[in-house]
Amino acid sequence: MTQPAITMPRAYDAASVEQRIYQNWWDSGYFVPRLDADRQPFCVIMPPPNVTGELHLGHALTASLQDSLTRWHRMCGDPTLWLPGKDHAGIATQWVVERALAAEGTNRHELGREKFEERVWDWVALYGNTIDEQHRRLGASCDWSRLRFTLDPGPVRAVRTTFVNLFNKGLIYRHERIINWCPRCATALSDLEVDYEEQDGKLYYIRYPLAENPAEYVTVATTRPESMLGDTGVAVHPDDERYADKVGKTVSLPIVGRPIPVVGDTAIEMEFGTGALKVTPGHDLVDFEIGERHNLPIVTVIGFDGCLTDEAGSKYSGMERFAARSAVVDELEATGALEKVEEYHHSVGHCQRCNEVVEPLISLQWFLNVGKHDQPGTIAGNAYAAVVNGDIEIVPERFGRVYLNWLENIRDWCISRQLWWGHRIPVWYCSSCGSQTAHIAEPNRCPDCGSADIEQENDVLDTWFSSGLWPHSTLGWPDQDSADLDYFYPNTVLETGYDILFFWVARMIMLGIENTGEVPFRSVYLHGMVLDAHGQKMSKTRGNTLDPLDLLEQYGTDALRFALTTGTAPGNNLRLSDDKLESARNFANKIWNAARFVITAIEGRDDLADWYELPAPQHREDRWIVSRLDALTESVNEGLTQFELGDAQQKLYDFIWNDFCDWYIEMVKVRLRSDQPAGAAATLVHVLERSLRLLHPFMPFVTEEIWQNLMTRVPAPNSGTAPSIMVAPYPQVGASRPAPDAESEVEVVMQTIRAVRNMRAQLRIPAGQKLEAAIETNGMMSVVSEEKDVISALARVEPLRVLDAGDSGATSGVSLVVNPLVVRLPLAGVVDLEVETERLDKELGEALRNQERVGQLLDNPNFVAKARPEVVEKERQRLQSLTEQRERIEEIMAQLRP
Repeated sequence: MTQPAITMPRAYDAASVEQRIYQNWWDSGYFVPRLDADRQPFCVIMPPPNVTGELHLGHALTASLQDSLTRWHRMCGDPTLWLPGKDHAGIATQWVVERALAAEGTNRHELGREKFEERVWDWVALYGNTIDEQHRRLGASCDWSRLRFTLDPGPVRAVRTTFVNLFNKGLIYRHERIINWCPRCATALSDLEVDYEEQDGKLYYIRYPLAENPAEYVTVATTRPESMLGDTGVAVHPDDERYADKVGKTVSLPIVGRPIPVVGDTAIEMEFGTGALKVTPGHDLVDFEIGERHNLPIVTVIGFDGCLTDEAGSKYSGMERFAARSAVVDELEATGALEKVEEYHHSVGHCQRCNEVVEPLISLQWFLNVGKHDQPGTIAGNAYAAVVNGDIEIVPERFGRVYLNWLENIRDWCISRQLWWGHRIPVWYCSSCGSQTAHIAEPNRCPDCGSADIEQENDVLDTWFSSGLWPHSTLGWPDQDSADLDYFYPNTVLETGYDILFFWVARMIMLGIENTGEVPFRSVYLHGMVLDAHGQKMSKTRGNTLDPLDLLEQYGTDALRFALTTGTAPGNNLRLSDDKLESARNFANKIWNAARFVITAIEGRDDLADWYELPAPQHREDRWIVSRLDALTESVNEGLTQFELGDAQQKLYDFIWNDFCDWYIEMVKVRLRSDQPAGAAATLVHVLERSLRLLHPFMPFVTEEIWQNLMTRVPAPNSGTAPSIMVAPYPQVGASRPAPDAESEVEVVMQTIRAVRNMRAQLRIPAGQKLEAAIETNGMMSVVSEEKDVISALARVEPLRVLDAGDSGATSGVSLVVNPLVVRLPLAGVVDLEVETERLDKELGEALRNQERVGQLLDNPNFVAKARPEVVEKERQRLQSLTEQRERIEEIMAQLRP
């Protein structure tokens, strides 16, 4: 990729370079790993986005973090594989195609299963690559030659092999039980596919009269009165004295008149409602379990379409469930069975896909028996032990406890879905002998009786079943001779959002250990959610969503990546704002402008021979910046090792923007204008080039463009020049070059310049106006003398006298103490000290009043408890700012007073 030396444009134009650079990377084969048996590989798999999807900020965050880790390991010389993929997304994809069919005036049932699947495959072929192209826009350095889809032949064989193995072990079974059902999607949902939302509702108190004495009754409280038509019992806690004489008796079900027993069960919460629970085994999981314990019959009054069934009675049959709720309440009220109604705030389950209220229903479904967490050798037990024993590290650590808690309460996994698109369950039913058998390859005859009259199960597997095999199915499992599987499994790390810790991460651990006997990855690195500038979750209904593709156009890829990932800790949510994006874009421009200066400054110089290693810088400023660079190098590598990418990037930002651009380059400009610039040019190149390599994993495009421009203008290192920064070695601290003396001395010089600048700003002295100054050195005569030109130029003081302590030539005036220095500024004739003191006194009074007001607000427990967290945080930041303002004014006023 080395290009001829050309003049760098004045401004960095991301749009003009990103596509060209990415294509060069791919064409050069840099994304494809070279397997090396002598080196430990790095492997991370992309969480497969839905084939229906377009890039959103969650994808952008995941890709930015994974690409940063991938590029770092690649530059460290590790054989590195970032394996991309896509998920068939059963419900989502079927919905898209069904909507298209509806627009054509038809539906999947008229089309038939085979033709419908063909239509879905046509849709995938037409639109399925969109998300891949968008990942390329983000700079994702995936090995696209290994791109996988969950319905590719390899993953299909892995899914069938897994199912058959588990089926033959007796761990997969078919059973009728309560499941979560979405009437709109017309399919079962796992517990994890149900989102619970707090909402206002009503609590209905209904009287169930005793059969032997209708004047007596048991009052139950329910939020779903329409389901009472399916009640087959009333349950109370056996220790509840209010109902001690009712247990064993019979009550009459209102409206229906069916006699139902009163049973005692310890699952009942005595504090809820009246302490008596209506038991509807066909429409509630707790009720189902109570019914099993007490042999209560099941009456199904709500159907899979969300309408009431014939068992609800002719009056209600066919009525939509929520319409039936109103009708039932009206009849209860008319018959005197409705005792009262209370407002009630409660949690209601909704389908994660379509937001329809979920209906618990009895259904014949396929389940995976995962066992218990404390049973060694079970699927859940193995997954639990993997984290407890340290075989898998979860970052941040607090989510390890969340993961274990989920496994401690896990139930068998409902793995069947009533869809046509997906992995069809590989079970065949024989009409002749009634057997059901599971097969990897499609059978022609029943293996038990030889009959050809066999039919495959209609349901498909939960999408997360195939996704749960992703770390090994994408590498060639179940083939035992797969080079990729042998080399890259277990994966090094799994990076994803904490919101799918149970959906995906836990299931990969369970199925990975079950299939391979090994954990699927060594570390789990979880990131948080992307929120808006006010800390609110982004949603279309709030109107606060940001389209990453628009942001890429507006700010550039590097800026978006940097804004998403800088300053955030693992597992924490992050806020994205225009200010943060602008700051990231400004950072890219800052680096670009610094590079233009360096390239201009070294033009025609012949003292760059040792720029790459720069073993022994001599000048104080060079020793300072190199010492800081070495500390940064160590810190960034440590941050990447510990998955503290946000902290590593923040330190890079601070060093490049502050230490290198704002201080070192400005200091060097003074030296380059002098007749003693020795070492400055080589140090400039050394620090810039190494900083670019440190930054490359996070901002790949701008660093590559600058690096290519720079490397054509400097002598090649002894080790040779890499063709691209992405395959250049990542900086490491070898022979460290610490310079604590230079660091402390330059720090005093910078504090001196800051003190003068702050005084100028506070007193509103024009930037172009030079000030006279004198510095009492107090033991730092040589340092201040040698840095006199830098202090004079950057603080804009002239003349500047350098004095020993107590020198008779010391100038009277405002004194600035910069330990151990004292800077004296004679301001007579420059500012009216009396007027300035009066102005500052007013500013101080206003700052004190504002500080007191905000402090009282934050001391108010009602405000802190009731205000939105982002509002409280904003006021805390304001208090901090006011405190700093007050302290700054007090310091200036103390210096102005005689």
